[in-house]
Amino acid sequence: MKILYAVQATGNGHISRAIEIIPYLQKQGNLDILVSGSQSDIELPFPIKYRYKGLSFVFGENGGINYWKTFLKCNFRQLFKDIAKLNIKQYDLVISDFEPISAWSAKLNNIYSVGLSNQVATLYPSVPQPKLKDPLGIAVLKWYAPTKINYGFHFNKYSSKIIYTPIIRQTIRDLKPYDGDHYTVYLPAFSEESIVLLFSDPRFKDLKIEIFAKTYREWSYEDYEKKVFIKIKPIEQKSFIESLESCKGVLCNAGFGTCSEALFLNKKLLAIPMKAQYEQRCNAKVLKDIGVTVLKGIEKKKHISKIFDWINNGNVLPVDYPNNTEEIINTIFENYYMRLRAVRDFN
Repeated sequence: MKILYAVQATGNGHISRAIEIIPYLQKQGNLDILVSGSQSDIELPFPIKYRYKGLSFVFGENGGINYWKTFLKCNFRQLFKDIAKLNIKQYDLVISDFEPISAWSAKLNNIYSVGLSNQVATLYPSVPQPKLKDPLGIAVLKWYAPTKINYGFHFNKYSSKIIYTPIIRQTIRDLKPYDGDHYTVYLPAFSEESIVLLFSDPRFKDLKIEIFAKTYREWSYEDYEKKVFIKIKPIEQKSFIESLESCKGVLCNAGFGTCSEALFLNKKLLAIPMKAQYEQRCNAKVLKDIGVTVLKGIEKKKHISKIFDWINNGNVLPVDYPNNTEEIINTIFENYYMRLRAVRDFN
């Protein structure tokens, strides 16, 4: 059996999940790996057969995606060429982690395709949705990487057969978390200056803040008179994981990967969904429902007051995220073979 596993590399969460999934897929047949996008800070430690530019989003500095720069950066002509040229017919099964080239190629060539991502769970009927709908955002979630059958991940298990709790990478499971003396901040859609300005407020004196940013230099801002202690670190997995393990709490966007890992490590969490990013708004709705503090931004005085309140009164929320990766992969293939037998019997 020939399997194509395609991964979106516009964020670290997809690659982290792929590292855990691939060994189980290799047991099921002859596996090829496709990666598109180039914004992940994690390397995939497996041979990659196909690499594509794909569709990547460009972050702004005010809490959201810069859609104009994203549009200018996208080479749609090359994207369509890649979809057309991918030799998808050689595969019996395509599994896509919200990856558009493989998904569209499989759809156009009538190849059995499975969606395996947190994105496919966001629109499932039993999953809570934001009150204010976003037709464009919903369309992106439906048509960015369309697949025939979907299995999703969310912060709660809203369906016993279709939606699972997050896949937590073994590196995180092996940690021994404790409360150190700092807070970990990862807000890539905000400028470093705006985050430093936030934590320079007198109410945050005596706090130690570790800010992870897409920068190539590491620097510290320390004012002993005002008792402000801020470190800015480039995104590097070893130092980020060490910061997660030992922090008092995590302040991040409402991306699925970092929020899942923070909850798993029993860290109190404050999430800020990216502006004009409907998937993160959906994540934020679920996070808020389970008790996580959710804010719309960091710019206003009321935001600063709520962050201050979270630091002093925020709670750790117990979650149960078992290591169920093998179960998920086995379920996908059991259902695939059942459908295959049903088609053969019918014919």
